[in-house]
Amino acid sequence: MAAELHVELVAADRNVWSGEATLVVARTTSGDIGVMPGHQPLLGVLESGPVTIRTSEGGTVIAAVHGGFISFADDKLSLLAEIAELADEIDVERAERALELAKSDADAAAQRRADVRLRAVAVR
Repeated sequence: MAAELHVELVAADRNVWSGEATLVVARTTSGDIGVMPGHQPLLGVLESGPVTIRTSEGGTVIAAVHGGFISFADDKLSLLAEIAELADEIDVERAERALELAKSDADAAAQRRADVRLRAVAVR
C-alpha cells in the first residue's frame, strides 16, 4: 500500500473536501509547494490559486482557493481557506462574466479571484 496523508480542505463556511491523498500542491506566499507523506512539518500562508490533490484512488481533485493557511504534521494536511470551491462546482460562464466585470471596474482583487476560478476549471 502506498503512503498516504489525510487532507482536510476547509473554507470559512464549509468543509470542502476530506480524504486520503498521495500529493497536494498549493500556492503559498513562499511559492508553490508540494506535500507528500512524510513531509517536514510546515505552517504557511496560502495565496490565491488552484490546489491540486492527487487522491489515494488515483483521481485528482482541483479547487480554487483564495487566501488562508496550510498546516502539515504527522501526515495530516489542513488547508484552511477564506474561500474555496471545487473546480466541478464552478460555473464557467459566471466566472467569465465576473472576470470581465472586474476588468471593466479595474477591481484587481475581484479579477484575481475570477482568474483563479477559471484556472482551476482549466486544470480539471
